[in-house]
Amino acid sequence: MTKNDRNPIQRWWATNPMTYGTIHGSADYAGKKIEMGSREFFEQLDQEFYGWNSNLHATRKFDRLFPYDEYANGARILEIGCGMGTMAMNWALNGSNVTAVDLNLTSIEQTRQRFDLFGLNGDIRQMDANELEFADETFDYVYSWGVLHHSPDLAKSLREMMRVLRKGGGFGLMLYSRQSIFYSYKIRYLEGFLHLENRFLSPLELASRYTDAAEKEGNLHTWPVTVSELRTMLSPDAKDLKFRRFGEEVGDIFEYLLPGVALLLPRWVTQPWRRHFGWSIWANGHKN
Repeated sequence: MTKNDRNPIQRWWATNPMTYGTIHGSADYAGKKIEMGSREFFEQLDQEFYGWNSNLHATRKFDRLFPYDEYANGARILEIGCGMGTMAMNWALNGSNVTAVDLNLTSIEQTRQRFDLFGLNGDIRQMDANELEFADETFDYVYSWGVLHHSPDLAKSLREMMRVLRKGGGFGLMLYSRQSIFYSYKIRYLEGFLHLENRFLSPLELASRYTDAAEKEGNLHTWPVTVSELRTMLSPDAKDLKFRRFGEEVGDIFEYLLPGVALLLPRWVTQPWRRHFGWSIWANGHKN
């Protein structure tokens, strides 16, 4: 048994992978059950995932965030926390030299299966983000999407991310925001205050239970960050550091608070709320 096999966070995510199914961890999509690991499964998963982030795509998926053209033609790319391999696939299609790591073996097996099915090349490995098994300055671009807020030692994970990035190389990082409407209303107010959960749960336990897989009482560790905290952790190693906020969940919360009325609001009315109070923080820049 490896060290990762004994990790409770690794075990939980191996059992409850991010499939974007109707029920977290399942390959059930609105009553349509699909065999996990099949081509149809990956295509359905991608459709759901892309739909959740539709305004981040222009001519290519997520090209409003990722500098694909800057890191094509064999550039060395690392994804920390590859999940089911959607984003790693897009970088491979870009002509980049992709390495993808994840803590749990289910994600590794599924990402390898995806790359085989779609005829893609990539180095897919099981690895802990706190102990990356790469030499210093191995990669030209490193990114992580919605993963490292599950790390019990985020600062260490970020130091590892920057360690393996070459000087002048780029990075992108998405983490959940503790200054969001979702956290303030759904987690702290609705669950913590109205449902009295804060009498029994710490702030960390409350956030973990009501973020990813809330229908299963959450996961073992999710702690959203603030921009200020993230800036403090990244600034020693980063230059031209930028932050962006977004989150389609803001529209759902508006609809809950203003039933019927919210459906009539044009996007330009709610867009400023997404920019200032969205659930997702995107940090990007280059290594000093």
